[in-house]
Amino acid sequence: MHLQEKLIAEKVKEMVEPIVKNMGYRLFDVEFKSERGWVLRVILDKEGGITLGDCEEVSKRISALLDVEDIIPVSYVLEVSSPGLTRELTKPSHFEFFQGRLIRVVLREPVEGKRDMKGYIEGVKEGILQLREKETGKEYHIPLSFIARANLEIERW
Repeated sequence: MHLQEKLIAEKVKEMVEPIVKNMGYRLFDVEFKSERGWVLRVILDKEGGITLGDCEEVSKRISALLDVEDIIPVSYVLEVSSPGLTRELTKPSHFEFFQGRLIRVVLREPVEGKRDMKGYIEGVKEGILQLREKETGKEYHIPLSFIARANLEIERW
């Protein structure tokens, strides 16, 4: 993401987070990028998941605010969505957001001989992911810089 795109995403995040929170949702992420035209993607979640109606309601509120504030100097499409069932986790805030959830982690560098793990997010502190392995219950401390890919996993009962 280029600097200008990142700055716009951060500014939008600051503006919409209080509104989203007040409506009973949690803001997962804000992305602003060029994809056959500019797209402002606001990704949110709540206990029990997000419905299409939730996305429409939040979209109307955010759209009205963005029209008034007029901080984006180009035409864009506003998308409001949920993170998805197997969302990729790429930032420390993503791991914090989904604390307690099951994830799959593929590592660039092995940790205690392992490169591929499934476990529960116990926390993130100072660039270290605390992961409790699903099979053994053992806790691993994984530097975020070692992570090649991390995704939410669907819990199978």
